[in-house]
Amino acid sequence: MIKSRVMKKKFCLLMLMTLVALHSYAQSWNIQPKIGLNVATMTNDDDAKSRLAFVGGLEFEYFASSDFSFSFGALYSQQGCKGESDGFAGTIKLDYINVPLIANYYLADGFALKVGIQPGFLINDKVKVSANSVLVEVGLEESLKASGFDAKLKSLDLSIPIGLSYTINNIQLDARYNWGMTKIISGPGIDSTKNSVFEFTIGYKFGL
Repeated sequence: MIKSRVMKKKFCLLMLMTLVALHSYAQSWNIQPKIGLNVATMTNDDDAKSRLAFVGGLEFEYFASSDFSFSFGALYSQQGCKGESDGFAGTIKLDYINVPLIANYYLADGFALKVGIQPGFLINDKVKVSANSVLVEVGLEESLKASGFDAKLKSLDLSIPIGLSYTINNIQLDARYNWGMTKIISGPGIDSTKNSVFEFTIGYKFGL
């Protein structure tokens, strides 16, 4: 009888410790839906102007300690650039699903510096050109080939996100520069064009 009571106490203690551990583990995680604005352009093009476009998605964050965390997620990111030349106005639309993998260091309460790596997967590409009230929209690769370039658009883009964020009352303001590493168009006579994106978002953190 005594042995049975001791076993029950040990079992209850073990269950209590497990619940405390699970609660502590869950508090280390949060999920953050976020939306914002991209200021995107493409390098090595003197005629390129910034394209203002949408970015949004979800990020998860895990706190390894009180001042260091890791985050990852998936963001729908509209990129590309705008330009004008010889009476033509055009917009290159490159839309990606970006997967940011970020290390966050909290310098002070709510204020974090961040750096990481971000693969991006191209899901849409278009060139919109207008002149004399006529609007034409075609695929970027198709447009380059029509212009005499034997070009191929890469479906995988790799960038390095560098930025900072500030969180107050679970609301996070985030500013990043996504420094493109990948030559996004390949082919003879094609410059080493890469993505260059400033990303500004607002999100809300929900604890898990």
